[in-house]
This record gives sequence, C-alpha cells and structure tokens, in this order.
Amino acid sequence: MNPITKRYDFILAFDVVNGNPNGDPDAGNAPRIDPETGKGLVSDVCLKRKIRNYVTLVKRDPATGAPEAGYDIYVKEKAILNRQHKLAYDALALDSKKAEDTDKARQWMCQTFFDIRMFGAVMSTEVNCGQVRGPVQMTFARSVDRIAVLDQSITRMAVTTERESTAQSGGNRTMGRKTIVPYGLYVGYGFISPYLANDTGFSEDDLNLLWQALANMFELDRSAARGLMATRKLFVFEHTSPLGDAPAYALFKFFEPKQRNDIPVPRSFEDYTDLNIDELAVKKQFPNVSLREIV
Repeated sequence: MNPITKRYDFILAFDVVNGNPNGDPDAGNAPRIDPETGKGLVSDVCLKRKIRNYVTLVKRDPATGAPEAGYDIYVKEKAILNRQHKLAYDALALDSKKAEDTDKARQWMCQTFFDIRMFGAVMSTEVNCGQVRGPVQMTFARSVDRIAVLDQSITRMAVTTERESTAQSGGNRTMGRKTIVPYGLYVGYGFISPYLANDTGFSEDDLNLLWQALANMFELDRSAARGLMATRKLFVFEHTSPLGDAPAYALFKFFEPKQRNDIPVPRSFEDYTDLNIDELAVKKQFPNVSLREIV
C-alpha cells in the first residue's frame, strides 16, 4: 500500500469511572495528576500501549496466534530489542557492520512492525537498525475538570505464607490499598505527518487500523484497577495537502466540553455539554479542512 499523502489531526476524548486510568510508579502507582490544577493526566505512552495491545489481538492468526505479515509489534512484553533487530539482518542476510545494510534493516523493521511504522523507534543499539521518526505523535491527555483521587482500603481473605497465617490472630485476612478516580473525562490530541509516513510506509490501511484501535482499545483492555473506561469521542480533521490547511491548535479549539450548570460535581459523561463539533463552523473558518466524527 502507498503511504498517506494528507495531514491529519485528531481529538480523543475518553473517560474513567471508579478506576485508575494511568498510575504513576513514582507516586505509589496513584493516578497521575497536575499538582497546580488538580487535573488528571494520562501519558502518551499509556495510550500507545493500548493501541499496540489492540493491534496485537486483531491482527493475528486465530489458529496459531502469529501476527499477520506487517503487523508484528516491536515494543511488547518481554521483548528483547536486540533480538528484534537481529531478525532483520537474518531475514535479509545482511552484515550489521555495513552502513548500507543498516539502512536496509531499518526499512525491513518498518515493513514488519506496525508500531515502528506508526510511532517510530530508536534502534541504534548493539545490533544497529538505525532510527525511525514516526508519523503518528500523541500528547498527554488531560482531564477537563479537577479529579478526586480516592485511596481505598481493601482486604484479601488469604495470606502468602504459613508463617503469616500463624502470626495473625484474626484469621487469614490481609490489608491493602487501591487508588481510584470516581470520574474523569480526559481529552488528548494527535498529529499525523504524511512526510514521515512516506519514510516509514504508513498507509491508508494503517490509518484505518489506527482509528479502529483508538475507538475500541479500551474494550479489550479491561482490568479491575482501571474501572470502567471508554472512548467517548474521536474527531478527525483531514487536510487537503501534506502541509495542512490550518494550525492544529485552532482546530482543537472547536471541541470544548463544559460541565453542566446544574451539576456540582461531574460523575458521568452526561454531566457535560458541548460534546460535539459544529462541522459548518469548521468549514466556514477553514474551507479546506474536512471533519469526520468516528465515535
């Protein structure tokens, strides 16, 4: 497939109910938060992980579990990156000490791994496959309003060792902690460059898979720790040229969710208004930009 030729910008809005959307390991895995505003944060790395996991599930042979050609994932659990790089040299019978062979290996990695073709990768390790700057870039997502972070006590009716059981007089109950966000509506942004897509081979099929992943990634990523999460809105701005027809920040201003006046504290998606974008307003200000609402 030929690489995409147009620029795209997109808005992703998702929410969480009674869960931890993205824990911070430096804060006891509590939900990420902006200390100055009290608004919640979800990292771009977290969102990319969910996209990778979705592609892993939908682009594999159901009988063998092997990934479809061109849709393997480079950054995955227990992957050893040097071994991933060596696959390219072995597949093409290349010499890792030759610069021209490193470029061929780099191209093979783009063709083989969907996340390299999309997000890019630094592969200049011991087994050198060069560097790839990905056409798809995403921001941290930020909650529309301040979030409450609740630290809950939990119990487990079991212990790990017999010694712990003997030491406890009240049975085998052990205590723990669980941190949740009662409700948060988060908004993040993304950008897709056709110039970088031309370098990696990111195609229309890849683009459609990305939209599919953003719309459905939470449905296949369930966990008791994450509560109830869902993609609520996905707006895509399509430009007519590689350079684009409007600055991204101006397009993103068309989506500004607001808390309803009669709701003191938002606890559901329905507690917000202005959740849609006026397509006519976009066309009036930027005639060459097309708006598509996927979710």
